[in-house]
Order: sequence, then C-alpha cells, then structure tokens
Amino acid sequence: MNGVMSKKINRRRLLAWSGLSLFFYPIFKFIRFTVPRKPTRIAVASEIPVTGFLQEKKFILFDRKGKTWALSRKCTHLGCKVSYFEEGDFLECPCHQSKFNAETGAVIQGPAKLPLTLYHVDKGSGNTRYVVTI
Repeated sequence: MNGVMSKKINRRRLLAWSGLSLFFYPIFKFIRFTVPRKPTRIAVASEIPVTGFLQEKKFILFDRKGKTWALSRKCTHLGCKVSYFEEGDFLECPCHQSKFNAETGAVIQGPAKLPLTLYHVDKGSGNTRYVVTI
C-alpha cells in the first residue's frame, strides 16, 4: 500500500511542477524580452584621404582596392578604442595589444577572442559621400 501512495505523490508532484512550469514560462519569456535596437545611419561628408582610411569616433572607414567597409573601434576584449596601423595593415587595442585584421576584423593576436564588428557602408554622391549603418 505504501508503494501505491508514493507513486501517487510522485505523480502529483510531477503534475504540479509541470503545471507551474507551464504557468511561469511565459512570464520568464516576458521578463527576458528586449526591444531590438534600431540601426543608426551615420553620414560621412568628408572624403577619404589618399591613404584609403578615415578614422572616426565609433568606426574606421576604409575605401581601397575597389571595396568600401567600416570596422568598429570598440575592442571586443574590454571595449577600449582600437587604432589603425598603416605600416602593418592591422588594428590594435592600446589596452592589451589585441590585433585585428584590417579587412575582416578577425582576431590576429589575443587576448580578444571575438572579431570586430563589420558595418555596412553605402557609397553615396554629393555632400554625403558615405553612409555607415551601425
């Protein structure tokens, strides 16, 4: 008789836990919901120098070899501002010397493990020469 009672109790507990889970699941999903960030479009009115790159506050804009791209200046390790070194054609973080590929943003040397964010660039005409979507 005792074995039958424990099976009923276990079934009741299982049903109670599954019912509570089904009740609280939508609440947890709602709490964790975040509104997606709208993309920001930044117009760059100045021309890129002969060197082929323009260093802005949030990104570095490249226009060379028939391609146009922009890379984030925020290091993926601790968020320091990376700088472009033309001699070696790489970006480097001043905090811990993480190095990144200038064309792809891929990590060349750590401690950073993730690549830099690559931004979409529209090449315009007139006063607005470039529009970077962040």
